[in-house]
Formats: sequence, structure tokens, C-alpha cells
Amino acid sequence: MQSRFEPDRRLTARMAVTLFLLGLLYVVFVGALIVLLKSWVLVVVIAGGMLWAQYWFSDRIALYAMHGRIVTPEEQPHLHGVIDRLCATADMPKPEVAVSNMDLPNAFATGRNADHAVICVTTGLLRRLEPDELEGVLAHELSHVAHRDVAVITVASFLGVIAGLVVRFALYSGMLGRRRDQNTVVILMAVIGVSAAVYAISFLLIRALSRYRELAADRAAAMLTGRPSALASALTKVSGDIARIPTEDLRTAQAFSAFYFAPAISGEASKTVSQLFSTHPSLEKRLEQLASISASLGQAADQRS
Repeated sequence: MQSRFEPDRRLTARMAVTLFLLGLLYVVFVGALIVLLKSWVLVVVIAGGMLWAQYWFSDRIALYAMHGRIVTPEEQPHLHGVIDRLCATADMPKPEVAVSNMDLPNAFATGRNADHAVICVTTGLLRRLEPDELEGVLAHELSHVAHRDVAVITVASFLGVIAGLVVRFALYSGMLGRRRDQNTVVILMAVIGVSAAVYAISFLLIRALSRYRELAADRAAAMLTGRPSALASALTKVSGDIARIPTEDLRTAQAFSAFYFAPAISGEASKTVSQLFSTHPSLEKRLEQLASISASLGQAADQRS
């Protein structure tokens, strides 16, 4: 079913290109492992099993990692009410609603499609935002579901995950081995080298897609609600509060930073980390885009009147 969220053909094109490139990379990676490890059955079974598990259970894995739980309308009537109104406006299925008992103010969407999606917000976010700000954040997350980029970023991140695991396993087995002949050492180093290269390429591709999808979600949310200023206010408030969260409290959340409304990094880190490695565009760029949308909406309203 086509939702009423503002379509974004550029996002669709970027998702297609990213998946195509990662697919080629995945084929090369599996082929290299088969040649190096001389066991295609083992490689295919492990890689296929992990991809299947990540695709089908990504929502449960994310909720478990972030201490989230599904809540009923009786438990969170206001939260459910806002999502009900937004889904009716957008003409899309209502996702499951979850709350994470974390002071970190944030939200994320996960799931393989619109019929199997979850929107999760933290108690820190619920406590800090005004109703119109919360609506903007939830519209942003719902747009990820409507644009199907949640599933794409989940599948895309799989290759980097498995490559990272292979590197760790190879290093671990290498350190445990007391004696290894020269051929074994060469194979081990080749596996580590291929895996590291695959991880680096997938890392950059995913982050480039992630930055654009956040801008696309901001645009779609602002157009759906008609209040880009409320979303801008929420962005400013959440980003400022995250900067005051102790770094040690952000470590668990950083693994899922690409899925969050705002990056789970401290203000100091966000200034020093290159945009090339960032999962989100800068706050300034997001606010500039929302200001432009607000001006456009104002001009359209003036012309109608």
C-alpha cells in the first residue's frame, strides 16, 4: 500500500545502488572465503543463516539490545494516540509501539516491512519533548518505515557485521593456535585482509546511505505534519541533551546509532568525527533544510490566501 508520505525518488535510487554494490561485494566476499577456507558448505550455511536471522529478527534484536518492550494503548495512551493519528494521516499500517527505559532521549524504527515494524521511543524522549515535538519525531520514524529504508539499512548492515565477525574469529583462532605452518598463516592473513576490506567498504556505503535517509525522513515528516519548526525544535533539544549524557552511558546505544533519530554520540565527538564516518548529517544541515521547508510552506500559504 502506498502511503501519503512525501515520496523520495532520490532515496529510492540511493537504496537500489547501495544494495546492488553491497550485493556484488557480498558475492565477492563469500567467493573469497570459499576459496580461502575450502569449505563452501560451511561458508554459505553460516552466511545465509546470519542474513536470514538478521532480516527476520532484526526488530526483536534491536529491542532486546536497547531494553525496549512492546506497550499497549492502556500503558501509553498518549504515545499510541499520536501514532494512530499519524498513521491515519499517512494512510499506512500502524506499527507496534515500544518504549525503552533509558534516559537517553531518542527514538528508532525497525522491522522488515510496514506490516512488521516497530517504533520505539525512550522514556528520556517522552519526558523531554512537547506534544508537537514528539509528533515530529514519530512522523520522522514512521517515514523510515514508509520509505522502506529500515529494511534496506538492516540488510545492508549485515555484510559489515559478518565481515567484522570473521576478522574477530580469525584473530581469535590465530592467537589461540600454538603452531601453524606457513600456508595456514598465509590463508589466515588473507581472510583477515579480505574481511577488513569488505568491512571498510560496506562501512562507508552504509553511512552515506544513512546520512541521506535521515534528511529524507526529516523532509517527509515536515511535509506530513506541516510543522517543520516543531521537528527542528525536537532535533535541537534532543541533540543538546545527548551532548550532556555521560559518554559511558552512550556506549550501548552507539552500536545502533544509524537507526536513531539523532546520533548517539557526545557533542564533543560529533565535532571531531569526520562527516565521512557519520551516520547522520550535521545538526546544522538538518535545521537548514527544515528552515527552507518552513519558508516554502509559508509562501504557499500566502499564495492561497
